Amino acid sequence: MRIALITPYGREHRNGNWHTAARWARFLREAGHTVRTQVEWDGRSADLMLALHARRSFASIRAFAERFPTRPLIVTLTGTDLYRDIHEDRDAQQALELAHRIIVLQERGPDELATHLAAKTRVIYQSAPDIARLPSPADRFDVLVIGHLRTEKDPFRVALATAYLPEHSQIQVTHLGSALSEDMVETAEMAQAKLPRWHWLGDVPHKTVLKRLARAQLMVISSVMEGGANVICEALAADVPVLASHMPGNVGMLGEDYPGYFPVGDERQLARLLSMAESDPDFYADLLSHARQRRGLMRPEQEASRLRQAVAEFEQSAA
Repeated sequence: MRIALITPYGREHRNGNWHTAARWARFLREAGHTVRTQVEWDGRSADLMLALHARRSFASIRAFAERFPTRPLIVTLTGTDLYRDIHEDRDAQQALELAHRIIVLQERGPDELATHLAAKTRVIYQSAPDIARLPSPADRFDVLVIGHLRTEKDPFRVALATAYLPEHSQIQVTHLGSALSEDMVETAEMAQAKLPRWHWLGDVPHKTVLKRLARAQLMVISSVMEGGANVICEALAADVPVLASHMPGNVGMLGEDYPGYFPVGDERQLARLLSMAESDPDFYADLLSHARQRRGLMRPEQEASRLRQAVAEFEQSAA
């Protein structure tokens, strides 16, 4: 099939949507499909459109639906659209009605949808290939935070938590990700000056992120809103347990019984879990055991198979 794959962010942004689009394009090409990845649909004929983000890709979604109303249209809800836009934005809501199939990135996603929309929804976990472990630093407990500095990520929660760690703790936190506003830059620089356990390295190449993950002992994701974070997949691929804010997108990735949750915005509870992960071997082993169980859902072969199945449902009609 000829597939138009629409992503709201191009290669230069190097964010989650772009990585998802690049990976999915590869999976579909390997299955024999022809894939054009675009930020906005150019109007060229396609047998199927696969669009990431209901609101940001709405212009392409509407244009394709108007020109080819009977051709399959798949809309993937990636984050802010799942937990904000589809509840508030008319374009995002219309995109779901136009879609023949909806994809969400974790098992709690369908909970946000009306019954008639949930019925046409499929769950496809994102994935990452195995990341070989490298020796962890001997002189510190290495904690990693990965993500751009933006409000939805609650990016300074871990920095605040470091102020409540015991004095003898060897925890050092490194945050990898660019600041998306001058205010974020100023806050990051101030936090780094006042909180000696927290270090902001800014934007770094993806291969550097993976190398740092391979040495890390823990990752924290403190978001207030997530559709299904790919950094969780990468952490589990590197055999790194996660501490996560207790919100639906993270619970859908890590499971209801995961022991590493803290309340959204609660740096004191996060500090307690950080200290436990560093000093309590049983707690750390429990985190690692649960993370390894969830890893099975997020392997590339699983993601590729589910994506190809979603597209294959429409191959006969397209033919």
